[in-house]
Amino acid sequence: MQQTAISPLALALTLSCAAVGPQQQVAKAAPAPRGISSVELFQTTRGGDRLKLVEVSAAPAADGARRLTLDPSTTFQTLEGIGGSFTEASGQVLTELSAGKRSEVLKAYFSPEGAHYSLTRTHIGSCDFSVKHYSYAPVPDDVALEHFTIEPDRNYLLPMIKDAQKVEGASFKVLSSPWTAPPWMKDNGWWHGGELKAEHYSTFADYIVRYLKAYQAEGIPVWGITPENEPLGNGGNWESLHFNAEQMRMFIADHLGPALAASGLDTTLWMYDQNREEEMIEWANVILGDERAASFVDGMAVHWYQSTVDVGGEALTHVQEKFPNTPILHSEGCIDAMGDDEPVGCWLEDDWYWRPAATDWGFIWAPEEDKPAHPPYRPFYRYTRDLIGGLNQGLVGWIDWNMVLDTRGGPNHVRNYCLAPVMVDSGRDHVYYSPLYYSVAHFSRFMRPGAKRIAIDGHDDDLMATAVQNPDGSIAVAVFNLTQEPAAYAVQLGDDTIPVTIEGQALQTLVLR
Repeated sequence: MQQTAISPLALALTLSCAAVGPQQQVAKAAPAPRGISSVELFQTTRGGDRLKLVEVSAAPAADGARRLTLDPSTTFQTLEGIGGSFTEASGQVLTELSAGKRSEVLKAYFSPEGAHYSLTRTHIGSCDFSVKHYSYAPVPDDVALEHFTIEPDRNYLLPMIKDAQKVEGASFKVLSSPWTAPPWMKDNGWWHGGELKAEHYSTFADYIVRYLKAYQAEGIPVWGITPENEPLGNGGNWESLHFNAEQMRMFIADHLGPALAASGLDTTLWMYDQNREEEMIEWANVILGDERAASFVDGMAVHWYQSTVDVGGEALTHVQEKFPNTPILHSEGCIDAMGDDEPVGCWLEDDWYWRPAATDWGFIWAPEEDKPAHPPYRPFYRYTRDLIGGLNQGLVGWIDWNMVLDTRGGPNHVRNYCLAPVMVDSGRDHVYYSPLYYSVAHFSRFMRPGAKRIAIDGHDDDLMATAVQNPDGSIAVAVFNLTQEPAAYAVQLGDDTIPVTIEGQALQTLVLR
């Protein structure tokens, strides 16, 4: 099987471009006259281009070419950032590389010449992508948290985050989520499943605040938290803690919200943290509909596991229309269920990412009535379609799951193997940058925090597109050709027209200045 060994840094050209992001309320400003002084066009193709800088045609747009018309005077949401997640598994895999290769990977993710990730996530205590179960309050019934310690994170997680901070030009925020409370706080006394005991609602809130302060003391300010990862559960297969909407409303309104307010920290709080489906509507109604709970909530976090083909637009639209001032960010997504996929290692071949060969958990385990949402899919399509469709749907941020895993899709202490954009064969000191890395980099590198999504007309399900205007005034336009045939299109900005040809199944980002 073909493996890509070329570092993305060797392919990248230095670009000091800041980017723009989404916000939910539409703004109409007086159009500012402007012309295009320069255009850069980067593309990733099935045939082998990887974020490659290519020439823009000087010829006029072909007759009949579709026109993508930009309107910077109409703006939508503001972008918080785009990136991926620090996990203990990723940290351990990086330690198995030579110092040079480890540095290369971190630069590939965080350098302005690489993907320049701006929004990241990590876990509070252990998750399935940890080496083993652990919490920061290991002594049972330690209600005062006298024995609280983040010592378990010093082996792999803290070093990875701190090394990422040291990359020249790195600038990123951290969102943190607990997968479970310490087992002694739960009614089942175990890591998987169960609910918080009533007497430990405040204890768990204090536990989260202790974590935030401990990380701040390490030089890692945590920008945001979710109260619980996937509070509806995961079938009891790994670390989890169950809440229903009313229990979470009470936890936020009476315990976590007040504890955060009293802490003196400016950490934001993002509720829900589960799939983009009907349950998010109920949770929004219950929590955002309660004045006290809503006063502590800064937004909603969502995942993508409800479908391999749909961005969850119906549920997102419902919530956004009812609560237009509540931003929504994507906090987790990945190519999952690798134990149920093609033979181990198929995902180390670039072309696999363009084939409808991947299957997710729902392909096997979803109820029959839900299986149409989980057909085999093309991984490169899933990432790129979700980034474009999610931004156009109003998402203010997009976070991938593990940044780095081994070539099996782990380590994972419950064998819940998944893919990461970067995979490591530590025995050979070899790093594989999959096409997924380049899919995310097309957005994270060129669409920066503070960017505003702008209106763009002329795209559809065959030629998807989104556009943002960055704080520095540059405009980034992402265009994805989902068909297998080349297509001609033109980007129109005011009186300027840029003719472009895109290969079938290719992703392009244009940067206009």
